[in-house]
Amino acid sequence: MFGCLYGQAIGDALGFVSEAMTKNEVKINYPCGISKYSDIIKDERRNGWPIGFWTDDTEMMLSVLDCIMENPEETIDTKRLASHFLSFYDKWGFTCGVLTRKVLNFAPPIYAEKPIELSKLVWELKGKNNAPNGGLMRTSVVGVWPYNVEENAINVCRMTHYDPRCVCSCVIVCYLIYNMIWMNKYLSLQEIVELANKYDSECSKWIMSAYSNSNIESLHLDDDNTSAYTYRTLSAALWAYFHAPDFKTGLLAIVNEGGDADTNGAIACAILGAKFGYSSIPSYYIENLYNRDEYHQKIASFIDQITERT
Repeated sequence: MFGCLYGQAIGDALGFVSEAMTKNEVKINYPCGISKYSDIIKDERRNGWPIGFWTDDTEMMLSVLDCIMENPEETIDTKRLASHFLSFYDKWGFTCGVLTRKVLNFAPPIYAEKPIELSKLVWELKGKNNAPNGGLMRTSVVGVWPYNVEENAINVCRMTHYDPRCVCSCVIVCYLIYNMIWMNKYLSLQEIVELANKYDSECSKWIMSAYSNSNIESLHLDDDNTSAYTYRTLSAALWAYFHAPDFKTGLLAIVNEGGDADTNGAIACAILGAKFGYSSIPSYYIENLYNRDEYHQKIASFIDQITERT
């Protein structure tokens, strides 16, 4: 559990270094490769952000965590979560993805009462053809919470991202994490494909791509048009799951590809942290995480609550 939740924040923080860069831009700006938070270029977008600072990806995950802590029912209360998401938006709205911003700002009083219904409406108004990775970026904690994993993954995703491709991505990631932490089991390729096919037939080709390509460059994570597509982020996470030999190797491989590197790093490293454990994470990344003590206290309280229940 510690490995997963630290992995989320660390992958997010280091991925911010190369977010929105192409692979070639990463190579130009970081000839020796990105390896530390302190490598960060102080360009116009990144200037002013502290070293080791996570982004809205992890902040939104913490909104889900806070909601569970506040009301630790086995099925996450979506109306209560809507309140947490609206509070998140008040602070972090300027950093949100387009779809998340659209849903949370569309009609806040209605969202507070019927969040999934409003999310569905926005999806329909946008032509039912919008599947970015904003739902996926926050769901690692759902895999840590060992109750009603599939239902919770679906609902937490649909709070802003109603598209079945987004839901499919979230269910896969949450089940991977849940099985590693709670069942001491690694889902096979076949099991992952079968799970995906319950939601969307397109997903299997992205799963196979991640499985078949040991070279991460083959995934084209920096593709200009689809870098934030939910299945491209899922493929990054599954590549790490299938091929990374340890936490650090997976982390650095992901962030040096550019693209939507903070979200790719957050999800991939949540999985790697669950797979290899907290002790596999190099101390540098833990010790230099921004507000590390505050973050540790928050996730430790959450984990204590879980272990007391189980």
